[in-house]
Amino acid sequence: MPIPEDVTGEEIDKDVRQELLSLPKTLADDVAKNLVMVARLIDEDPEGAYGYARVALRLASRVAAVREAAGFAAYAHQKYGEALAEFRAARRMTGNADLWPVMADCERGLGRPEKALDMAGAPEVQKLDKAGQVEMRLVAAGARRDMGQLDAAIVTLQSPELASNSVQPWTGRLRYAYADALLEAGRKDEAREWFAKAVEADRDGGTDASDRLAELDGVEFMDALDEETDSSSGDAVEKETGSGSEPGGSAG
Repeated sequence: MPIPEDVTGEEIDKDVRQELLSLPKTLADDVAKNLVMVARLIDEDPEGAYGYARVALRLASRVAAVREAAGFAAYAHQKYGEALAEFRAARRMTGNADLWPVMADCERGLGRPEKALDMAGAPEVQKLDKAGQVEMRLVAAGARRDMGQLDAAIVTLQSPELASNSVQPWTGRLRYAYADALLEAGRKDEAREWFAKAVEADRDGGTDASDRLAELDGVEFMDALDEETDSSSGDAVEKETGSGSEPGGSAG
């Protein structure tokens, strides 16, 4: 697959670069460039990221960072069985527990929420840092929802991290998941409160909490084309509908 001229391979994390030192220099550079492309594309073009990850994997399947990158690319492309296999391989190579939550989420993607819950109670969870433990809680709550255990999902998300006023990288997603579960349970007022808290914490726009909050407040956003055909709208971009609409649930 083509590599843009501006990609040198030096953009990768220094720890990954260190792992690649086990390879001949030319090969290491090629692998690094493909890993850079995976990182560039994984959010906006999962299929493209997956393609570059497969190239890196063919070149250096014995490098743990490559297996991990291939796992995340497959995960983003919703190839959960393949992702799980790559994450397991990376974990065997490193002995690290960091991938445990995403491995459990792969089990959810494969339609095995019970297995994800088993993993949430495994000793490996105690080896995770705080971010990893919060991620595991999110996966466990999602598994509960997969199984139709909505009240249990809500309880699973109730934690010191949720109650804390401190904003951490995971705070927005945790509050969002809690709000979404509350809404599905019909607890609309509480859901609105927690969507608002999620907006406060979501500094990088990683969730659509602001849109969900607007829907609950009865705000309908109009696109530019509709606006042009509505002679009474002027240059307004939104209107009050007078009643909130019930959005669909998320995947957790």
